[in-house]
Amino acid sequence: MAKFAHDQIVPNKESELEKKAQVAEMFNKIAFKYDFLNHFLSAGIDKGWRKKAINELRALHPKMILDVATGTGDVAIMTHKMLAPEKIIGIDISEGMLDFGRKKLVDLQLSGAIELQTGDSETIHFENNHFDAITVAFGVRNFQNLEKGLSEMFRVLKPNGKLVVLEFSKPSSAPVLGFYQFYMNVIGPSISKLFGSDKAAYQYLNDSVQAFPEGQTFLNLMNEAGFTQTYLKKLSLGLCTIYCGSKV
Repeated sequence: MAKFAHDQIVPNKESELEKKAQVAEMFNKIAFKYDFLNHFLSAGIDKGWRKKAINELRALHPKMILDVATGTGDVAIMTHKMLAPEKIIGIDISEGMLDFGRKKLVDLQLSGAIELQTGDSETIHFENNHFDAITVAFGVRNFQNLEKGLSEMFRVLKPNGKLVVLEFSKPSSAPVLGFYQFYMNVIGPSISKLFGSDKAAYQYLNDSVQAFPEGQTFLNLMNEAGFTQTYLKKLSLGLCTIYCGSKV
């Protein structure tokens, strides 16, 4: 399978570990402050982005949902509140993030409705045609092999099922892009440093967004993986994009 620039972006260029192992290690370190930094650095806009992405599934009324790269379970929890499916399973390679997410589920009394499991997006341990819908929020950038991850999600999705991907993107408007670059390169790292956040983690965020094959290029990859009726919706002047595709 072809490799893309984003596949080669890693948190630590000096490490001999493969990308997914480095990503898991990075998120294990920052798990306890991940939710706070996410909301703070985006001024809370990320919550609205997640709601818009989940709304793309409303007409489908999915009963069984897989949340890939679930992290601390934010999207799974919001999906339960908005769509009330019978079951949501979240998978992630970071045990640290999953442990934090499981504590949230206990506090919210949602452990029966949402199950968080250790899982690799490129080797999903479920049979073919198992889920009515799949969500991925800010996770596809972390795939070691993007094409393989898309193919696996297509495999476990039921016919007439739908994939919804939410991912950062770069604004196309020159003035907005200028501010975006300034924020990502100057303001964001400074704020992150104030909270003692891992500098390498923030740099990885920036680098992976810059290298990600966004827009129509990503839709083309979804099409190649087998998805049909693909479309995208840009949010907040292009700072974030929703990608959707169905399986017939």
